[in-house]
Amino acid sequence: MSKIRILPDILSNKIAAGEVVERPASVVKELAENALDAGATRLLVDIEQGGRSLIRVGDNGCGMSRDDALLSIERHATSKITGDQDLFNIRTLGFRGEALPSIAAVSKLSVVTRDAASDSGTELTIEGGRLVNVAETGAPEGTLVTVRQLFFNTPARRKFLKSIATEMAHIADILASMALAWPQVQFRLTHNDRIVKSWPAVTDPFERAADVLGGVPRGDLHPIESNREGISVSGWISHPRTYRKSANGIFILVNRRFVRDRVAQHALFQGYSQRLVKGQFPLAVLLIQVPSDQVDVNG
Repeated sequence: MSKIRILPDILSNKIAAGEVVERPASVVKELAENALDAGATRLLVDIEQGGRSLIRVGDNGCGMSRDDALLSIERHATSKITGDQDLFNIRTLGFRGEALPSIAAVSKLSVVTRDAASDSGTELTIEGGRLVNVAETGAPEGTLVTVRQLFFNTPARRKFLKSIATEMAHIADILASMALAWPQVQFRLTHNDRIVKSWPAVTDPFERAADVLGGVPRGDLHPIESNREGISVSGWISHPRTYRKSANGIFILVNRRFVRDRVAQHALFQGYSQRLVKGQFPLAVLLIQVPSDQVDVNG
């Protein structure tokens, strides 16, 4: 008997979920990225119990037809890559084509969606990776994804989730970074039916930066801008008299993606050399634009 076997789809999806879905914030990130790629100008995120019992992400993006909705829950299905060359020139946020099936594999998930060309919406219900129902339903243009009982069928992973406050902090950080990159989009985050964050759409990115950083006198945020060899850096940094005791007020975004980059952070700290002492951290929003074919989004 052969020792090598093909894994069942359900098990394959659970393995893929381990790469894509680490915690509730991972779910929010994947679903929010899909919403932004769909052209949403409004993104509403509702959380219960830190994401353990409910994660709901609704958007007013382009939505999907019935056929596309069914394809979206298949592994490696994506509208964002058509050929090999696209892998080395990623211009979208989400691209892997594994988000929905991976999330569905470890939760009880429903998708309600409608595109402009459809008279009615489509509702999909998936439990533990198994499609249990497809129905026609009334729905506005856009997509509403509801994730219930995350990791219900993988209790070992559920056990390693942190406290509700910690998981919510991760979710808030994800949305804050996206809000900085997309000031023209409305973001709202609720937890147990209470509004935690609300950022209305703005035309001036500075207003969004000041709102997200919070509690910083606007006069203490100074604009920066540099362009060199096809790379541009813009944003705002705080006056040395305005600082925090941790680096949680530093947002570095490369092509609208939040990154944790020690080189960029070290360069920022060097600019404050002898102006801030050990244990003091500046506030900063650094928006870095690099040609998309020079960025490894998996790096």
